[in-house]
Amino acid sequence: MIGGSPFDFHQTMIILGEKWIDPKTGKSTGRIKHPDSLLRAVQTLVNRSKVNAVAVVGRFPDDDIDDVDEYRQGLGVDLLAGVEAIISHLVVKEFQIPCAHAPAMAPIPLSLSLSPKSAAEEIGYTFLPCVLAGLSKAPQYSVMRSNSMENGCILASDVDSVVLPKDACGGDGTLAFARNAKNKPLIITVEENETVLDDTADKLGFEALHVSNYWEAIGVIAAHKAGIDPFSLRRNKIHNIGRTSFMPVNGHSRVTY
Repeated sequence: MIGGSPFDFHQTMIILGEKWIDPKTGKSTGRIKHPDSLLRAVQTLVNRSKVNAVAVVGRFPDDDIDDVDEYRQGLGVDLLAGVEAIISHLVVKEFQIPCAHAPAMAPIPLSLSLSPKSAAEEIGYTFLPCVLAGLSKAPQYSVMRSNSMENGCILASDVDSVVLPKDACGGDGTLAFARNAKNKPLIITVEENETVLDDTADKLGFEALHVSNYWEAIGVIAAHKAGIDPFSLRRNKIHNIGRTSFMPVNGHSRVTY
């Protein structure tokens, strides 16, 4: 475990974790052994070294090559992602500082056929350098105060668009944005990025704009930011033009049709 920004290397801890695929949902999950030890170590770093970011390295049982072959081809589920999220969320919830996880694994044989999406993970066995680089620029969490805007804080009301996979809309952040009636951003779901989840906007009962791929998502964001209804760019999607409003929405002007 390494405190960060500037990073404090005087205390290092390797935690042990277990991982598996949930047979009901198909998503990866897991647990860490002795989470209280992890929290005590982070508490020590926060109290003694005044760190404002933490990187955690977890040692996991080595995978069978067959278990990771689909993932290396860009098709399968990341076996570590579920328990990595548990580790990071545990630290963030307890201490309100950024946390990222880097798994430590034994080397596996090189693959002659590798997806570009997995290529970066083939050159490192802890991924710690990219984690440290990211944490060095990680934004800090802040409690809402009257001077938040003066301090350059990014608030939920500043978010203009949210893009996510079509069937992965059940996260806390997405649901909070969807239920924010006052400053609801444009929520865009991408059909091409398919996951093993089944949490669609329709099932969860909120409105979203569905697109086929990320190319379309970029175009929708550009139109939305310019104050143009994205449907006006589609043939026969808007039949009648109603009133026009130039009231700013989340920092951008928008034309309402």
